[in-house]
Amino acid sequence: MANLTQEIHGYATGIASVAKTDMKLEVVVIPVSDVERAKDFYTKLGWRLDADRSAGAGFRLIQFTPPGSSTSIQFGINLTSATPGSAQALLLIVSDIEAAHRQMVANGVEATDVFHCANGTGCRFPGVDVRVNGPHPQRLSYGSFVSFKDPDGNGWLLQEVTSRLRGRIETGAPTTFASANELASALRRAEAAHGKREARTGEADPNWPDWYAEYMVAEQAGTELPA
Repeated sequence: MANLTQEIHGYATGIASVAKTDMKLEVVVIPVSDVERAKDFYTKLGWRLDADRSAGAGFRLIQFTPPGSSTSIQFGINLTSATPGSAQALLLIVSDIEAAHRQMVANGVEATDVFHCANGTGCRFPGVDVRVNGPHPQRLSYGSFVSFKDPDGNGWLLQEVTSRLRGRIETGAPTTFASANELASALRRAEAAHGKREARTGEADPNWPDWYAEYMVAEQAGTELPA
């Protein structure tokens, strides 16, 4: 019996060990037909060019990284056999959908107006549900979108996320912001929520910096927001 118990414990320990192995999405390869045209497009988006490497006429790898992203994209020559334009619903998270839309238009990128779904979030995908103009009426996190395509037709989506669903961020993970704009947006949301709190209590809160900090940490972690 002791040997069986040890075997079960060892098996369970092995599963736990495997489950704790970090797996971070590094790169998504997208299929394009004209490498230079695609490079010009993603440069226009304002994404960071990480690499442009060739090995003779039969191989080329270009890598771009969206601002604030830990995941990059790659395209080139002999990187994938997928049909150019077949990558769809590639999702980019932004903290302010309207500001992101204005930036894309300013960069000369043809994008849809901001929209939300009549039901849920299925309208992210072409032909699913109905797209309604404008951001989500309650500005719910995960509820507002902008879509655009690269020159080959690979489809991208911007999705506004201001508060993570519970369980999406590891417990105890540090609160981080990818840019000054993202931090400023979080501060503005905290300010608006705190203003409602002061209106409700009828008095000024001298400890507002602590409340702001608690709100911003909870919002990013997807835990209960302070009242």
